[in-house]
Amino acid sequence: MSDPFKQAAGNRKVLTADETAEGRLDAWLTAQVGEEFSRSRIKALIKDGQVSLRGEPVTDPQRKVRNGDSFEITLPEPEDPTPQGEDIPLAILHEDEDLIVISKPSGLVVHPGSGNWTGTLVNALIHHCGDTLSGIGGVRRPGIVHRLDKDTTGVMVVAKNDIAHRHLSLQFADHGRTMPLERAYQAVVWGRPRSLTGTVDAPLGRATGDRTRRAVKRPDSHDADEAITHYEVIERFQENPDATALASLVECHLETGRTHQIRVHMAHIGHPLLGDTVYGAGFKTKANRLPEEVRKVVNGFNRQALHAFMLQFEHPRTGEIMHFEVPLPDDMVELVEALRG
Repeated sequence: MSDPFKQAAGNRKVLTADETAEGRLDAWLTAQVGEEFSRSRIKALIKDGQVSLRGEPVTDPQRKVRNGDSFEITLPEPEDPTPQGEDIPLAILHEDEDLIVISKPSGLVVHPGSGNWTGTLVNALIHHCGDTLSGIGGVRRPGIVHRLDKDTTGVMVVAKNDIAHRHLSLQFADHGRTMPLERAYQAVVWGRPRSLTGTVDAPLGRATGDRTRRAVKRPDSHDADEAITHYEVIERFQENPDATALASLVECHLETGRTHQIRVHMAHIGHPLLGDTVYGAGFKTKANRLPEEVRKVVNGFNRQALHAFMLQFEHPRTGEIMHFEVPLPDDMVELVEALRG
């Protein structure tokens, strides 16, 4: 096969398919471009209109490639795979030679990825820890043994050497079943669960047609991962005589640690988190029935109301049980106080 590349202006390349070309456009382009760009990155470029055929954008990654097709693709500069240190303030709760415990604010992505190559917790940690933070756990995830969603606040622990990383990773994989690890969250959810304490035991997997969303799956589904959340209602807001309520403050303890687990599980039982536009978008109109001052606070709360308030683990070197708690952040305090009113 002849070289399909013909250099065009700037980062725009022309790739021409010959008689051996076959399959989906995203797969074919990925093979031609090489290792610089992943298939998911090429797929995103296609959907973003950066690929054209005969001057017309091609936005379907599944389009079949045919002999003679000549595609133009605009490629961005490749990203540096090694995160760089950035002077981003950290709220440090504890630090020693083996680990660092921080209180993560809302809006801080944990590690670099598509669309968030800078400004992450990893960039902040590299700047703060310097050479003491090695590539343990992967170049883009040095020291990371667990994560919180971008808009979830709360306690996180990060390993600073290989021994600590292995020991902490084992504890998180065990989910506190035989080891002292314990994680607890506070969430503000719509309504009031019928039972004030309960367990949601519902396997999770990738939602159909969306790689970022998670969904409850049948136990026999090929991609079903065990997911168990224990919850307790701590406070009810504007409760009615029939035991319903406008919203509730709920404490959740994880027995497993799946992506978006609390958010999906609470939505699954009919009580999604306030501010969750992914799993609770259908509940947003409930705010329209609130008094104006309360409605302003609820509508202005622009993230899921979820806070990892407690983390407990065994120190990898000393064996000491380390226990950390952080209070609700200011925006959730304002939300709770508005709902009480």
